[in-house]
Amino acid sequence: MLTEEQLRAVTTLYLDLHAHPELSGAEARTAGLFAGRLTAEGFRVTTGVGGHGVVGVLENGDGPRVMLRAELDALPVRERTGLPYASRVTAPEPVMHACGHDLHLTAVAGAAGVLARERRRWRGTLLVVGQPAEETLTGARAMLDDGLYERFGRPDAVLAQHAAPFPAGMVAHGSGPVTAGSVSLDVVVHGRGGHAATPHLAVDPVVTAAATVLRLQSVVAAGTAPAEQAVLTVGRLHAGKRSNVLPDRAELGVTVRAFSESALDRLSAAVHRVVRAECAASDCPEPPDITVTSRSPVNLPDARLTSAVRDAHRTAFGTERVTGWSPSLATEDFPLFAEGGVPTAYWMLGTAGPREWAAARHTPLPPNHSPFFAPHARLAVPTGVEAMVTAALCALSAT
Repeated sequence: MLTEEQLRAVTTLYLDLHAHPELSGAEARTAGLFAGRLTAEGFRVTTGVGGHGVVGVLENGDGPRVMLRAELDALPVRERTGLPYASRVTAPEPVMHACGHDLHLTAVAGAAGVLARERRRWRGTLLVVGQPAEETLTGARAMLDDGLYERFGRPDAVLAQHAAPFPAGMVAHGSGPVTAGSVSLDVVVHGRGGHAATPHLAVDPVVTAAATVLRLQSVVAAGTAPAEQAVLTVGRLHAGKRSNVLPDRAELGVTVRAFSESALDRLSAAVHRVVRAECAASDCPEPPDITVTSRSPVNLPDARLTSAVRDAHRTAFGTERVTGWSPSLATEDFPLFAEGGVPTAYWMLGTAGPREWAAARHTPLPPNHSPFFAPHARLAVPTGVEAMVTAALCALSAT
């Protein structure tokens, strides 16, 4: 699939991307590297689509239009892997590729190169997309709203993969939902500021926010059936600057995740209800502000295309390297690319090296978003490239 020279080149790209991560909406350097790779392989490249989004187009006669998608952005996490190529970005805040987007982007860049050099194996049009702002669940929508399908053609299939902590060298497919849908909300609780010595003259939003966080923990238990999978997370709580000053507001970031749109609606309504009730109980001077900042659908790949790609992966890797995948409550904005009935395929890519996997029975593997998340590059990079090439050739012949 890759010559030694080509493998060194894509591995060098991976090490570079990992060492120089960029946050959502600020992926200028990453986008430039990706665009340069595609240009060098003969793609017609457009940048600045929906932010820092990159679109490469390679036409090769009549045939299906297949889109390969990977993400550009990283997370505000301080890396603690100790790797020699660990993130060098520590200011103004630490940034890390803690979710494998550098691996995804490297694999798609490598696959684009293989497919460009081996055009005799396929006919049709390749769209290769570097998507910004996946971690904020806003990048896919931004690219679509910027005319992704109108400007570059509506694809017949969209393919993507995602890193996960299982053995590197393997891929995993689901038989239903792969990841959950989600709704993220920003909440502002309004208090009345004052002196810590005279709390009776103020309305303390910190107390209200704390009560809200605790009450929200009962939403899933009270609002979902026992067999229904859902989770609610308060990932951000900020209020005040000094211990002797009661602030006039507190801010919360809330996310709900589930495997159906009705469950997401029900949980979101419960968040609104609980927040408003706690603010009323505290006699806040004004109602809370509750803003939906993002919403992503359940990631339910097309069954026919998924089956075809799974079979192609089994042929390419052997059945022992292709496993099943249970639905994950992680979430992602990739399903937006399926709007209007576009078939999608989405599989998971193993990241754990042999030593880490052997030790996992005693020490849990660092999950995605952990400061210790560290894909085994020597195994995961070539597997990611081959998995994407194999899936692309399958889609180009099956759609």
